[in-house]
Amino acid sequence: MNLLGNIIWLIFGGFLVFIQYMISGFVLCLTIVGIPFGVQCFKIGLLTLFPFGRQVREVRGNTGCLSTIFNILWIVLGGIWIALTHLFFGILLAITIIGLPFAKQHFKLMSLSFTPFGKEIY
Repeated sequence: MNLLGNIIWLIFGGFLVFIQYMISGFVLCLTIVGIPFGVQCFKIGLLTLFPFGRQVREVRGNTGCLSTIFNILWIVLGGIWIALTHLFFGILLAITIIGLPFAKQHFKLMSLSFTPFGKEIY
């Protein structure tokens, strides 16, 4: 089922979102200050490529205050808009029964894109 979901996801926009995250990550990595944020874009982009069958979890142990500061900067500088976009598409897809699995994936992406620092993908 995960394979079928990933194929449908890729056909109906998942690949384009992946490309957008990869371009954003590359642009952010051009500056030294933007490298941590670019790495997070790459992490989210890889999840958008094949979201079915993967989970987002909090990193075990102490992530430190730097992770919190980076999450605050991420939210202020655009993470809120990315998360709201995934929330919008998740609600839109949840209206139909067929769209429920895809809505679940958008909600997973929303939680990761709101605060990506201190989270891992399994």
